[in-house]
Formats: sequence, C-alpha cells, structure tokens
Amino acid sequence: MSEHHYAVIMAGGGGTRLWPVSRKEKPKQLLPLLGEDTLFQSTVARLKDLFPPERILVVTVEEQAREMREQAPQIPAENYLIEPSPRGTASVVGLAAMVLKKRDSQAAMAILPSDHFIRNVDLFHYLLKAAFDVAENGYLVTLGITPTLPSTAYGYIQQGKPLDGNYKYPVYTAESFKEKPNEQTAQQLLRMGDHSWNSGMFIWRADTILNEIGKQMPDLSEALNAIGETWDAPERIETLNKLWPQLKNETVDYGIMENSERVAVLPAGGLGWSDVGSWSSLFEVLLPDMNGNISTNSALHLPHETHNTLVYGGHDRLIVTIGVDDMVIIDTGDALLVCKTDQSQRVKEVVEHLRKHRQENFL
Repeated sequence: MSEHHYAVIMAGGGGTRLWPVSRKEKPKQLLPLLGEDTLFQSTVARLKDLFPPERILVVTVEEQAREMREQAPQIPAENYLIEPSPRGTASVVGLAAMVLKKRDSQAAMAILPSDHFIRNVDLFHYLLKAAFDVAENGYLVTLGITPTLPSTAYGYIQQGKPLDGNYKYPVYTAESFKEKPNEQTAQQLLRMGDHSWNSGMFIWRADTILNEIGKQMPDLSEALNAIGETWDAPERIETLNKLWPQLKNETVDYGIMENSERVAVLPAGGLGWSDVGSWSSLFEVLLPDMNGNISTNSALHLPHETHNTLVYGGHDRLIVTIGVDDMVIIDTGDALLVCKTDQSQRVKEVVEHLRKHRQENFL
C-alpha cells in the first residue's frame, strides 16, 4: 500500500436495530457482539497489514471517542476527528477528505464503517488494493457485495460496462443506485444478475471527492473550506461548533454517489460480509448448533425442541425455550426483547417509540 493511502473509519452511528444491547452510551461498534473483540476493534485489526496506525483516521462523536481511544490505543489521538453532532456520512467523508488533503496533497482514502463483519480478510485486502488503483484514475470506487438472497435491508448498485484500463480485478461503471427495495423488487434485482448490495465501503482520492462535493453539495463544500482555514488554529472548535449544526443531514450515497458520472463498482463475492445490521444478521455470522440455535454473550440457554433461535443473555440467568422456532430473545437485565427472526429489522420502531415517549433511560 502506498504511503499516500489512508483508511478512514466511520464510527459515530447509533446501531438502533440492535437495541436493547446497543444503547446511546455504548452503540454496537463498541460491543463484543461476535466474540472477544468489539466490532470497532475488529475493523481496526482488519487493517493491520495494510495501513500503519498513523494512517488510520477515525471519525466519531465525543461521547464515543474516549472508549475508542481505549479500545485502539495504537491510533494516534490526533487521528480522531470529532463531529460536534452526527450530520450524515457526506459530512463525515468531507471532513476526513479535507483533513487528509491538508496533510498530504496526494492522499487517497478508503472509507470503512466501524461495525461490519468480514470473514475473508485476505480477499478484502486484495480488493482494497485493486480499488486504490482504480481511484488513482479519478474514480469514486465502491465495493459492491454480490447478493446471496433478495435482501430488503440493503441498497443496490447496478453495474454497467467493464471499465477501460488494465486492472487486477473486474471493475465496472456504476449504472444506477437503488434505495432499499421491497421484497418483489429485491427478487427482480437478484434475477437480473447485474446488481450488488451497497456495502457503504468507498475508495477515492481526497481531491476527487472534494471536487465532487464542490459540484453537488456546495453548502457542505463552503463549510469545509471555512473549517479547513481554522483547522490548525485555536479557533478550530469554535468554527466547527458554529458551522456543523447548519449542515444538511445527508448520506454520501444520496448526496454524491447517485449523481456522479465517475463511479466505479468492484463486485465482491466471497467476502463473507455482513453489516451486522439486525439481530437476524447474527445467523449469517455466528456458528449455530445442530438445531440452528445460537447462544451469545455467555447466555445460559436451555433449548428444548427449539430451532433457529438466537438467545443473547448474561447476568447468570437461565433462559429456557420450549417448542420455540425462528425467534430472537435478547435479555439485558433492564430490558427483554422477544421477536420473530423475520421481524428483527423493526426493532428501530421500538427505539423511535421510546424516544417519542421520553423513556430515555431505556435508550
């Protein structure tokens, strides 16, 4: 990997679909959901042989930064970029690109969420190297996950023609981006065979993305220029706190990628990828027993005639299930979630309800 290549970990999210374990104080990326390491630590570890710690940046919010510094002390303190408040991934990307461009005029960056699972790390490394090669030619590159089922939980990217150039890996123009589809549309996209899931992993040069932001999100571009002018001055915090709340809350997909003419997609099959976006996604990642059951977080689970059921527990409490199939049971001591596996995406509706009714102690 070149000395001009950097990794930027986006780590400010709330992970509401993994409530009641993922909370405001400790969202999912800070939790050891899949083993001893937290999702954030696993993301950092995955970069170990590609980027030295001084070329890894983390964009997060203040209330999560302290914990992250403890979990990954090898990343220098100045590489933590603190958002005053979450304003969507477009502003995260813009802030990181502005900081890197000031640091290194030739900087190229991989944008990586902090809460994903990737089983095949060697392939991930190979894909990132291939993507940086494409990015050097002025493309906004995205890793598209080859779909294994008609999922309604992800956005989709349609691949167009193969990209000209002597690249190490098949790479295509991105024909179109589609929001999360309904079941019927998802089945249709899967049958077409030319669509990938949008992984939220992007690779580009800092100057390329800043130019695109200038074209498509001029207000964000103007704010970034003003923040950049005081970045190395004592007024940095004051400028950031003044301008950041005024930014439009926008994703990089909608704000930039959907309308750019220079988007390339690397279709990635075999990564063993999951965005760990809901309780049901743990079935793709963790090894079930012979009846399809998963017990995690040291849950004391006695399954009797129970199949395809996930139990997350602790607190030395025995959880017994009898004649139960296709369920998710999450016990955190102060909250108990029981739902059908195929309804687990709806947990965020519960979080909205609690927020609306000011039951903040459960958030």
